[in-house]
Amino acid sequence: MSTAARVLAPPAPDELGEVLVPGDPAYDDAARTFFAAGTPDVVLRPRDVAQVQAAVQYAVAAGLEISVRSGGHSGAGLSTHTSGAVIDLAHLDGIDVDPARRLVRVGVGATWGAVADTLQEYDLGISSGDTRSVGVGGLALGGGIGWMVREHGLTIDAIVAAQVVTADGAVHEIDETHEPDLFWAVRGGGGNVGVVTRLDLIAQPVAGVQFGTITYAVADVPWLITRWRDVMRAADRRLSSTLVLMPGMMGNAPSVLLTVCFADDDEAGADAAIEPLLGIGEVLRCDLAQLPYAQVLADEQGLPPGLRMVVRNALPSELTDDLVWAIDKAWTDRDVMVALRSLGGAVADVAPDATAFAHRDAEVMLQIGGVVPPGAPDPLASRWPAVAAQAEGGAYAGFLSTADADDVAAVFPEPTRRRLAHTKAEYDPANVFHRNHNVPPATHEEA
Repeated sequence: MSTAARVLAPPAPDELGEVLVPGDPAYDDAARTFFAAGTPDVVLRPRDVAQVQAAVQYAVAAGLEISVRSGGHSGAGLSTHTSGAVIDLAHLDGIDVDPARRLVRVGVGATWGAVADTLQEYDLGISSGDTRSVGVGGLALGGGIGWMVREHGLTIDAIVAAQVVTADGAVHEIDETHEPDLFWAVRGGGGNVGVVTRLDLIAQPVAGVQFGTITYAVADVPWLITRWRDVMRAADRRLSSTLVLMPGMMGNAPSVLLTVCFADDDEAGADAAIEPLLGIGEVLRCDLAQLPYAQVLADEQGLPPGLRMVVRNALPSELTDDLVWAIDKAWTDRDVMVALRSLGGAVADVAPDATAFAHRDAEVMLQIGGVVPPGAPDPLASRWPAVAAQAEGGAYAGFLSTADADDVAAVFPEPTRRRLAHTKAEYDPANVFHRNHNVPPATHEEA
């Protein structure tokens, strides 16, 4: 452990829950996340909110940098550490449902797969990403772009209350009327203001969805993208889709894959909404089915040891023709992945200043990513600038493999960043929670 950590006596398990240090049998797995292999001084796994309070107070008193982990899918590796303390919330995984009110109380250490499985029993659902093993907290606090996003909005739009432990160890029960600034910051602020331990969300009736993939021939890609764009602009908001340009890898040829989700069990409506997408390119294969929502969330596919993922993204307000041509040029060598996720619909129903996620006018989320072997250069370094120059708009923290000042400015536009900084100054003036896309607290001069 670090010198600062040794100043204090070893933490007592009954005060801090499960405690893991280097050398413990479970330490290596606890230090590792999906995108990073960490070497923290200590991993603290509290089992209730009182132990979260104790964990925060211990780490602050010991002078340890804090990483907070829900499911461990931070693309920038922020949910582990090369020193300091990881507060792993995996044990806070309770899921309670009040079906009459469609109210779901969830511990942030639960996974979205477990939430979907639980809600399926009541024909309910929450739009919440696309992977079963992703933690509730990490996805929800940054926004939450899921398969039903155009119909039911971002995950944060379903949040009606939260429990937060701030840097001083205090517990806050917050909603629109109780500490509204903190509640605003939690929804989109990505962990800047404290450790969120529980979320209360309103689920939507979801008896089933029409879900599946359409595979197109790799031909005239700009034309295919623009036709997809035009169809989605006029589409029923119950339809969300993601167009992916897949690289050639592991013996497979490059491909163009469209995943669609119609957020209703109305089969006739689904057929009518999806049919135009069958005409935007040469269809090689179409696999669509009526499914329970819980079944559309994918299982995690980890990276082989030594490889790293690099990802950049943008939230342009318009998918212009110039941006389409820039995307096609970036995919010329067919060695990176490009994904276009349709937005609009319910996302745009919410005012930009209503939450700390301000990019409500985004037409799509554009991602470009690549898998990089050890010592190899970043394949996006020479390609992303030309794409970014055409992609006016912000960025989504959940799909970034970096967290520098430019990323923070893209995630939080200036008015949002300013309000978040003032809220941060009230609840975390020492910037204890800075291992995130960090907005430092406002200074006295900025107040």
